[in-house]
Amino acid sequence: MMAACKAVAAAATVATAKERAEEAAKTTTTGTAASAAASAKAAVPSAGGTTTTTASGAAANTTTAVTGGAGAARSAAAAKLLSLSGVFAVYKPKGPTSAELLNQLKEKLLAEAGMPPQDGNKRKKQALKIGHGGTLDSAATGVLVVGIGKGTKMLTSMLSGSKKYIATGELGKATDTLDSTGKITEEKPYDQIKQEDIEGILQKFTGNIMQVPPLYSALKKDGQRLSTLMKKGEVVEAKPARPVTVYSLSLQKFQPPLFTLDVECGGGFYIRSLVSDIGKELSSCATVQELTRTKQGPFTLEEHALREDKWTIDGIAQSLEHCMPLLSVEPSVKKLKTEDSKVPAVSSEDKTISQVKEKDGVTGTS
Repeated sequence: MMAACKAVAAAATVATAKERAEEAAKTTTTGTAASAAASAKAAVPSAGGTTTTTASGAAANTTTAVTGGAGAARSAAAAKLLSLSGVFAVYKPKGPTSAELLNQLKEKLLAEAGMPPQDGNKRKKQALKIGHGGTLDSAATGVLVVGIGKGTKMLTSMLSGSKKYIATGELGKATDTLDSTGKITEEKPYDQIKQEDIEGILQKFTGNIMQVPPLYSALKKDGQRLSTLMKKGEVVEAKPARPVTVYSLSLQKFQPPLFTLDVECGGGFYIRSLVSDIGKELSSCATVQELTRTKQGPFTLEEHALREDKWTIDGIAQSLEHCMPLLSVEPSVKKLKTEDSKVPAVSSEDKTISQVKEKDGVTGTS
C-alpha cells in the first residue's frame, strides 16, 4: 500500500511539472520556442524520481531568451537606421516649425532603434545626421524635403530647384508678418477689385523679377534672424530687392476677399511678398491666409510626402528606394521658358543658399 501511494504521488509530481513547463512554453515568443522546449523537457523528473529543473527555472530561461532577442532586434534596428542615406520627403502639417518637425522625426526614429535621444549640440558629433532643405513657415503645410546620413550633403541642390505652391490670399488686410499669424497693420477697401483685374496683373509677377523679402523671415542681420529681431522689438530695415524667378503663376479661384494662386517659383522667392505685392498693385492690400507646398524638385505632395504614421525605419528605407532614382532624372534648376532668361534659381522662400546651414543640417524656407 505504501509503495502504491508513493507511485501515485510521483505520477502527480510528473504531471504537475509537465503542466508548468507547457504553460511556460506557451508564454514564449516564436524566436524563443527552442529555448522554451528545452526548459519544458528539463522540467520532467528524471528516472530516479527527482525534478532536474523547476517550472520557475523554465520561465526564467524564457525571460532571458526574450530579453536577448529584443536586444538583438534593437541592435539590428539601430544598424539599419544608421545605414540610411539619401533624400526623401515628409508631410508638414500646420503648427510646428520645420525644425520642430525634424526633431519629432529624429526622436521617433531613435526611439524605434532603442538609441538615446540626441541633445542637439552641433559641436558634438551626432550619431544620426538628418536635415531639411527648404523650410516651410509654421502656418504652412506640404512637402518638406529631408536628408538623412550622407543625404544631408545633397540638400543644397534641393534648395536650388523649383517649388510649387497653392496660396490663398485675403484682400483688404495687411499684417506685419504678411500672413494670418501676424498683427493687422492696415485695412483697405477691395470691393472694386474684379477677377479680371487680378488676372491682368499676374504677368507683372512672372518671369525674372525683383522682389523685396519680408521683414519676418529667416534672413539674417549680424548673425540673427530678422524675425527674431522683430519679435524682440528691434528696428529692422528691409533687405534690398533681389532677383527671383517665377516660372508660372495663375489665378485658380476668386471669391472676394479671397483669391487662390497656383505658383511655381525658383529659389529665394517669398510667397508672402508676392501676395502682398499683388494687393498693392490692385490699390489695396493683401495677406496670405493658407499656403501649401505641393512640390519641391521631383517630390510631390500626393506621391512622396510621408505622413507621420510612416515615419519608421522601414518606411523611410522604402521611401529612399522610391525617391532617390528621381534625383537623377530631375534637373536641379528649372529653366524659365522665355528667351531672355538669365537668372538662375536659388532657394525656396526665406533663405539664400549662403544662409542655409542650421542646427540640424541644411535648411531653407518657403
